Amino acid sequence: MKMLPPLILALLVAGCTHSGKPTAPAQVGVATVTQQDVPLVREWIASLDGFVNAEIRPQVEGYVLRQVYREGAAVHRGQTLFEIDPRAFKAASDQARAALARDKAARDKARLDVDRFTPLAAQKAISQQELDNALSSLRQAQAAVDASQAALDKASLNVEWTRVSSPIDGVAGIAKVQMGDLVNGTRVMTTVSTLNPIKVFFSATEQDYRDWARDWARGGGKGSLELVLSDGTVYPRRGDPLLADRGIDPRTGTILVAGTFPNPDGLLRPGQYGKVRAAVGLARNALLVPQRAIWDLQGTSQVAVVGRDNKVEIRVVQTGAKAGPLVVIEKGLNPGERVVVEGTQKVASGQLVTPLPGK
Repeated sequence: MKMLPPLILALLVAGCTHSGKPTAPAQVGVATVTQQDVPLVREWIASLDGFVNAEIRPQVEGYVLRQVYREGAAVHRGQTLFEIDPRAFKAASDQARAALARDKAARDKARLDVDRFTPLAAQKAISQQELDNALSSLRQAQAAVDASQAALDKASLNVEWTRVSSPIDGVAGIAKVQMGDLVNGTRVMTTVSTLNPIKVFFSATEQDYRDWARDWARGGGKGSLELVLSDGTVYPRRGDPLLADRGIDPRTGTILVAGTFPNPDGLLRPGQYGKVRAAVGLARNALLVPQRAIWDLQGTSQVAVVGRDNKVEIRVVQTGAKAGPLVVIEKGLNPGERVVVEGTQKVASGQLVTPLPGK
């Protein structure tokens, strides 16, 4: 009997003693493509601003004596925010009051002359010219009184304006002046904003605006806006549409839209950014899959479809509007097909998998 070479014999022995087991198919979570009517929701980048923003400027020139309000606190209409040195304005007011008293005395003297000359002129004791001169003097004296009264009113207003007050209820911002600063009407001292409700501005495309406006008209629009904050959380209170700009911006093809959101807790502040969502219509018999079933690759949306033979097919799809955690599939899938929602990172086209219900 012929002996086998040692190397071949060793390989045969290793082959007989090693029994490899086939690799089990990977387990993946799947969801079924459903078909139903869903509201179409659009999302726009939004910025927040106060419902009213009042820049507080002094109406007289002078030096700031003190800041009366607390920065960042709520203030009321008519509440004093700053005080400007009033001494020069009080002196001007006293001077105007003295001038008014002087002119009133001259007017009273002219009136007495008219009262005395009138019967004398009727008796021909004095000439008509003398009575006419007295009447003219009375009119001039009354005009002087009116001018002095106006000067006093203006001087009194200047004294009042040395107390710079808020024209609205709202929240006062950080002061932009300090004690000793010389201020005038060009200087912004602070800003007071009405924050409840608060405005939100966003630019919608012409098509989105038309769709939204139709839905707004059908449902009245109240409570139709949802605000997503910058950290991804949804603001708990819904908003209302307020207005749309008069026309489409020809540079961008969008229209500026404003809405309002209740803000009783002051959580929302001017300058914040977020996203506004609104329903723009209804998609009938739409195909829906969970958003986590879709991934992007080089600008295309793809899903992993598990066939009846449990083999994976990587398929390009065309996505539409979002409906909560689901997304509308406009092209690429059929009702009842199964798509991978868990384990997409470990599947490849043609791979055999064990499908399990996705969580």
